[in-house]
Amino acid sequence: MLRKVLYITGTRADYGLMHNALELLDNDENIQLEVAVTGMHLMEEFGYSLDEVKKDNFNLHVIDQTFLKDDEQSMSSFIGNLICDLTQLMGEINPDIVLLLGDRGEMLAGAIVASYLQIPVAHIHGGDVSSTVDDSARHAITKLSNIHFAATEKSASRIKQMGENPDNVFVVGAPGLDSIIKIKDNIDETYLREKYNIAKDFILVLQHPVSLEVEDSANQIKQTLDAVTSTDYQVLLVYPNADAGGRAMIEKINEYDVDAYKNIPHDDFIGLLGLASALIGNSSSGIIESSSFKLPVINIGTRQAGREKAENVIDVDYDSNEILNALNNIKSDDYQDKLNNCINPYGDGKAGENICKILNELDINDDLLNKKFFELE
Repeated sequence: MLRKVLYITGTRADYGLMHNALELLDNDENIQLEVAVTGMHLMEEFGYSLDEVKKDNFNLHVIDQTFLKDDEQSMSSFIGNLICDLTQLMGEINPDIVLLLGDRGEMLAGAIVASYLQIPVAHIHGGDVSSTVDDSARHAITKLSNIHFAATEKSASRIKQMGENPDNVFVVGAPGLDSIIKIKDNIDETYLREKYNIAKDFILVLQHPVSLEVEDSANQIKQTLDAVTSTDYQVLLVYPNADAGGRAMIEKINEYDVDAYKNIPHDDFIGLLGLASALIGNSSSGIIESSSFKLPVINIGTRQAGREKAENVIDVDYDSNEILNALNNIKSDDYQDKLNNCINPYGDGKAGENICKILNELDINDDLLNKKFFELE
């Protein structure tokens, strides 16, 4: 009998990170993959990435819930409405396992629903620390989950510190690296330069609003744009996510002469990481995927403050002068030595294989569902 796995996706980011793993699950003869699509995927102003998802021909379930406004109340209402819709969906398709990644509200909603319906939850990237309010959601999802796919040993240790069963904590690596292993040696530079009108050396900018700094979002992206537009680099910018503060950032972005994209297909984005002179912003891509390309990263602000980082990452504040100084510093001999010797702490690009194998072999029983608190020895 096929094991039915439901993955919930709410953004282009989580879907891109999980793409390779989802393909493996979909092609596994013992697994029936179902994908629930909602949130930012359905928003035209953020690129309507549902069209990209449809190309993969997975068994899709579209849940028509989006962020109506650019504020915290809209985010909270979205999560509440999504809980209702996911309750109906899970009742209809009756998954054996609900698979989630990260710390976003869509994932928290999925974990709450599955927990109350007594469906095991498998959570990817639990135990990570970003030192923002998002950690609260991530750790809440961990406590609602039954199977834990940690990206690193440190993250696995934190999960165990939260009282989770060590036998259900697996270090699998970061699934975002899987696609890189497949793509990095086959980047079509000519195609990408023509498609994105890249005429010279360029930098990528990907910056999102921060939960506790929403009112500062516009000024934060202004500091970044003031810095990058004062250089000779061409600037390719990808829109921020749809969280509170995102629309204010977009309004500010529209005041600058940069090549701004609502959405870039995941394979294209990976290819651009391999060609760029630097990545600037606060995306987890700068922390997790970038070092596989030996790509200079200028990480701005607090959003990724607690993450494990390779030597290619330079941390700066929301200040145009600091950003510009860091951009100049990437050419120094000292930084280039660090860059050339940096090692990615997030695995070997086989997370999808590991996840697929574990989900195949997992014994779903009462012990898995009836969670106990495990004291540290």
